Amino acid sequence: QVLLTESGGRLVQTGGSLRLSCVASGRTSSIHRMGWFRQAPGKEREFLGHIIWSSSSTYLTDSVKGRFTISRDNANNTVYLQMNSLKPEDTAVYCCASSPSFGKYETWGRGTQVTVSS
Repeated sequence: QVLLTESGGRLVQTGGSLRLSCVASGRTSSIHRMGWFRQAPGKEREFLGHIIWSSSSTYLTDSVKGRFTISRDNANNTVYLQMNSLKPEDTAVYCCASSPSFGKYETWGRGTQVTVSS
């Protein structure tokens, strides 16, 4: 079983930056892919991108490409979401998830709140 714990969310001004962390514990050897998602109030959950656990190859959606990056610290089983040039519409609960394959994400963290003030 994999356990995911996010941190790093806080209140930040427009144009600011934040780095969110997602620490994986437990059966991390079963992880193939880690994804980042967000959900704003009243909106559906939005997929932001993923990182392949073994190769650190990343994918980001067009909505955040150029502002957000995903990286991984192998030694600490931690995946990061670096967010730059933040906008009020980036306000959401951000969470990470893991998948043992290219299929469905099976394990989810509880999320961390990011609020961008105008």
